[in-house]
This record gives sequence, structure tokens and C-alpha cells, in this order.
Amino acid sequence: MAVTINPQMGKKHLVASGNDKVYAEGSVAGTLTQVAGLVVDTSDNLNMFSGLQKAFIVNGGNFKIVDFSNTKITVTALTTAPTRGSIVTQLTSGATMLVDFVNTAKTEIYGFTTSGTFVTTGGYTLSGGGMDPETRVPSAVAEASTAPHGYDWTVYPDGSSGSLPVKAYLGAWYRGRAVLAGNPNDPHQWYMSRQLNPFDFAYIANDAQTPVAGTNADAGKVGDIVRALIPFHDDYMFFGCASSLHYLQGDPAVGGELHSLDDFTGIFGAQSWCFDELGDLYMFGNDGISRIKKGTTFLKNISQFSIPKLAEDEDANPETHRIVLGYDKRRDGIVIGITKLSDGSNSNYFYNIKSEGFFPETYPNECGAYSMLYYSSNVPSDADLLIGSKDGYIRKFDDAAKDDDIGVSDQAIASECLMPIQDLSEDEDDGRGRLTTTTIITAGGGSGGSHADTDGLTADIHVNDDAETLVEAVKDGDTPLHAITLSGTGRQNRIRKRARAKWLGIVLKNSTLSETWALGKLSIGSKNAGRIK
Repeated sequence: MAVTINPQMGKKHLVASGNDKVYAEGSVAGTLTQVAGLVVDTSDNLNMFSGLQKAFIVNGGNFKIVDFSNTKITVTALTTAPTRGSIVTQLTSGATMLVDFVNTAKTEIYGFTTSGTFVTTGGYTLSGGGMDPETRVPSAVAEASTAPHGYDWTVYPDGSSGSLPVKAYLGAWYRGRAVLAGNPNDPHQWYMSRQLNPFDFAYIANDAQTPVAGTNADAGKVGDIVRALIPFHDDYMFFGCASSLHYLQGDPAVGGELHSLDDFTGIFGAQSWCFDELGDLYMFGNDGISRIKKGTTFLKNISQFSIPKLAEDEDANPETHRIVLGYDKRRDGIVIGITKLSDGSNSNYFYNIKSEGFFPETYPNECGAYSMLYYSSNVPSDADLLIGSKDGYIRKFDDAAKDDDIGVSDQAIASECLMPIQDLSEDEDDGRGRLTTTTIITAGGGSGGSHADTDGLTADIHVNDDAETLVEAVKDGDTPLHAITLSGTGRQNRIRKRARAKWLGIVLKNSTLSETWALGKLSIGSKNAGRIK
């Protein structure tokens, strides 16, 4: 499953692909319908990007477009297509169209209707734009307002617009150009269409808007295998490579230059990056998570102190795993999804931007993230981070739900939190302490009140004379010294379970279907208990 949006003209559109078909949001916000006649290969890598109120699909040898702005007019085959940018007029109805694209067979004209409504009645002939024959009567008209149009992405017909690469797996929109890369036969190459014309790839014109590729630009090819195209606003185009990062500054047809950003850090894959609300860029590379502040080219690793061996511990392989990053605007954080493609098993993290903390998460296999997108819908209730999942569903986080939706049923959420471990002794070096009491206040309001109440939870008490051993025991799921079950809201009965050690760790958890828990306060009482022998 893959998702993308088209943000032009003040209206947002959602496009998704799954089960070898393409779906798009139509006139009803939040509702997806299949785009007629558009088939992709979801067993192969697929990427999408948006520009000019279109979604461009890059799928190996399959290049497709989902078009939200143009009217489609079907005619019997033309000998010569109307010129792109010309005006086609219909006799009698007076409807006019600014021509945008004509298919290879010259049987379909796509353009923006500038006035009137096109009809298919005899005598209502089309003319203009230098098309030959000079007139045609439409056999069908599909207005832009009825549904998005799906068609093959090819160059403009009549032989003067070059050609798209035979294969590509990466695409982006940069400075008004459609950008392609990821050609397995030429992995260092990149291709850019004419500015504001995604149907022209003829690298021969000598003007500022000319189509351009690495082989015929002063900037040149990238000196590494390109894995990701990242348009950093209109300032830079980042090329995320297997073991290095590069960026194109400016437009390659007008003095743009290719620079090396980092010769040792690469990017994991085509979707292993995202922007936050401020425009800062986050990437997952071979040394963890890095960030580039908006307007700069300085790469800073933000996971090296919290999770220094993140990439090594995850041991993900681009051939077997997908790593996707998505910005969650509602919760102001970055979701990092690491999913095994074969079965959807996953290991994920939520990075809280304000606290700069990483929080590990695991989703059901059905929910393993294949793609993510923050969808800025015009309908506020539809705006959220969307996750394209292993089982073909598009999901979002729901603060009100107590279980994970895995399709035909729900699955309990198992949540636990190790509270900050405490030194029970006043001696900083080798003293021990004795836990005497534990007091827990669970969250919630009074009976019948408006505040949501916590469900029950379990408090596991772990102790050890070595802090690292204690944390490892919790991580490995070792049996705690004491396990206490709590229920209800507010102040619980004081727990008088005793323990003697230097370090104390309390784990609060719940894994029961349709239950959640919340903590108000936890406090302990302790006394010195001698020295460690």
C-alpha cells in the first residue's frame, strides 16, 4: 500500500495503491474509490509524488497519472494532436479548453476547461490548436468535477518530446519539474522534465526551462546508487544514496551545482524520510536517525545518545525490510516504522520532538507500516497521519480506541512503562536500601464525572544491586520480586511489599482487551539497609 496527496489549488486529494489497483478521494471527503482502468504492480516497488494537481506513479516500467483538474475528451484518432498549451474550442456550445496532454493514440485530450461545458451532440465539433483533422465531434466527455482521471504517463505525442527512462522507481517534484531516478540499469542517473511540463523529456533545448539529466548537465550524475529523492522545498534536491548523501542546489539548467553532504551516511530507502511542521528533515540512515534543519545543510544525528546502536540492533536489510518515517502533526512527533516485508512483523519508534525522547512501539503484523503520510485534509476530522499497512488497509491512530484494529477483529494493546529506576540507598557507591511502602494514585475522576477513568493495571517490582542488570531483567521479561494488581481510580491502598537492594525498578502495565491505564502519581518509602558485601 502506498499513499500520497496532491496539495495544489487549495484542495487536498488522497491517492492510494493496493491490490494492483489505484484509489483516489472523490467528491466525498475521506472516501476512496477505484480509479477506472489504472493498474499497477504492487509486487514491485512503487512510489508516488504530486504536482500540478496530479499524482504521478513511478512503478518500474509502469508510469501512471491520476489527474484531478482536467476534463477528458474522447475522439476518434487524430493525425496531429493539438499543441500543448493551445486552446481548443467547441462549436455551438462555446466551451473552451486549455490543452494539457494528449495520449499516445491521440484519442484522448486532457485539458483545463476555461469556459462552458463540452457535449457529445453531433454538430458540436472541436477545433483549434493545430489538430488534424481540423474538427472532431467528441464521443465522450468526462468533466474534472465528476472523478479523477487515470492514464499512462508518457511524453507528449508527435515525436519532439523525448522519452521517459525505460524504468524508474523514484520520483519527486522539484522547482516545477518532475524528477525521476532509480533506474536499475543506470543507478547513478537522474532525469528532470521541462519546467511545468511533465510530458517533455527531450534533453536538447537550450533554454532555462529545458529538460535535463545527469549526463547532459554541468552538475553531472550522482557518485553513488540513488535510493531516495528528497525535494527540500525549492532550495535543494537531496539525493539519498546507499552510503552517502548529496544535494543539488538550484536548478541544473541554470547553474545548479551538485554537492556532497556526507560521505559516510546513507539512507535506508525511498520512504525513510519525512518533514516536520517547521520544515526540518528527518532521515533513517546507516547510523540511525538524523535531522537537517530547514534552510541548512548540516546533518545532525539525534539518536546516537538515546539509542547509539539503533541501526545495528534493528539489523534491517533493504531487500527484506521497509523503513518509513512519518510526521504526526496531532502529537508533534516522528513515527519510525521498521517492517519486515514477508510477514509484517515490525519494530517501531515514536520520537517526541519536544522532549527529544524515543519511545519503542510494536504493532500487530497486519498493521506493519509500508507507507506513511500526514494527510492535511480540508475536513479537520479527516486530517491525520495515515499508515498504509501490510494487510492493505489504511489506518490512523485513534486516541479513543482501546484496542488495535487488525481487520476482521481487534487485538489487545499491551503497554508497559518502566518508571525511572531509583537508588534506595543514601550511599552513592555501594549502599543498599530497604523498600518499605509504595503508594500509587491512578488517574480518573469521581464516579459519574466527566473525566475518563483508568482501567486496572499491574505493578511489577524489580530490584537488583546493579542498575544495568535490573534494566536487562525488565527488558527480558524476568519474573518480578512482587506483582501487585490495582483497580479503580484515585489513591490505592498503600502497598507494603518489602524489598532490599540498591536499585528499584517499578513496571506499570496492562495487556487486557478493551482496557487502558493512566497514572496520576507514584511514590515510595525507603530506609538505608547497610552496604553491599
